[in-house]
Amino acid sequence: MLSNQTIAIIKSTVPVLEVHGTAITKRFYNLMFTAYPELLNMFNHANQRQGKQQNALANAVYAAALHIDKLEAILPAVKQIAHKHRSLGVKPEQYPIVGQMLLQAIKDVLGDAATEEILQAWADAYGVIANVFIETEAEMYRQSEQQQGGFADFRAFRIEKKVGESDVITSFYLVPQDGGAIPAFEPGQYVSVKMSIPGEEYTHIRQYSLSDAPGKPYYRISVKREDALPGKPEGKVSTYLHETVQEGDVLWLSAPAGDFTLDRNDERPIVLISGGVGLTPLVSMLADLSETNRTNRRVTFIHAAQHGNVHALRSQVEELAQRSPQVSVYWCYDKPTADDRANRAFDKEGYIDLPWLQSVVPTKDASFYFCGPEPFMKLVYRLLKEWGVAAADIHFEFFGPMGSLEPAAEPKETAARS
Repeated sequence: MLSNQTIAIIKSTVPVLEVHGTAITKRFYNLMFTAYPELLNMFNHANQRQGKQQNALANAVYAAALHIDKLEAILPAVKQIAHKHRSLGVKPEQYPIVGQMLLQAIKDVLGDAATEEILQAWADAYGVIANVFIETEAEMYRQSEQQQGGFADFRAFRIEKKVGESDVITSFYLVPQDGGAIPAFEPGQYVSVKMSIPGEEYTHIRQYSLSDAPGKPYYRISVKREDALPGKPEGKVSTYLHETVQEGDVLWLSAPAGDFTLDRNDERPIVLISGGVGLTPLVSMLADLSETNRTNRRVTFIHAAQHGNVHALRSQVEELAQRSPQVSVYWCYDKPTADDRANRAFDKEGYIDLPWLQSVVPTKDASFYFCGPEPFMKLVYRLLKEWGVAAADIHFEFFGPMGSLEPAAEPKETAARS
């Protein structure tokens, strides 16, 4: 337990973290990777270069400081991060390293303002927060290993089938190399793929949603090839998977993880909204709902893509809808091709807007799940808020570090002066 004095000191640093949080986390990663370069194996290097990982950690540290007297308020975020840590193979012995580097980063960025009293308070607070993560992750490791077909860390899977789904998305059907059973998973969960790429100093780990229903003798991931764009490097892993990895090759997978899953106790209508490759966890949800006949819930599936050439898994979704009268499917293309127009391959041209959404979704009294590129997710989130959908009915998944879908706040005077 933290003393009242420690809690007061931590809370007094909240305004400082709001201003300097990202600078602290940038310094933290620089220190950690310099002292422990092997930890680069666990991180998406592109997210590091783009600052996403640093911003996500800054937000997490800020939230921990803000709620240090009632850590139960951040338990949902802890569990979400813990799922990722378990999937990546984070171990308890790595937490002291993180604590040491975080305190040094605070000291380096804040200078004389980081008094011994403040640093000690943060050391005490970090110890409490780290224990929450360690205990949560230990339970997740136990559950992962003890279930039927379960395993800890990473396991070898053979690529049984490689299928091009669109010009940019390819599916990989994966079966255990040892011929054993595979763990069950909840639709919406993901696996981590650990890969050594020739010429690369460090291994790479990427997390990909499982894109088919549970209960199959395989896992399926559907991967978008991430091409280089201005300000965005080429996806090393996705390119290697698309261009080099073939059927019969072996990938190392973690057991399924993640908390972006269906609420089985909710019998109201469900709306699944995806953009681009963000359809993968939602196709898994739709396939599970349709194939198992577990529910009579009305399901509306909406997918947005640029055009038909990059639209993956369309035939599977349409087949599921044909077999399931409770499922309605709508396609939204913002840059349809001439063939798309000739074949009437889409229901709406342009971006999703609120009048159109209200015309195809029968009620806002439903559970909404959405996933896709961050600008798309911000649009959907804004539309649902404008419609008055309850916050408890809005569920989403970021591909990568946790971001924010709320509009950016106006800069504070203190931030402007810093």
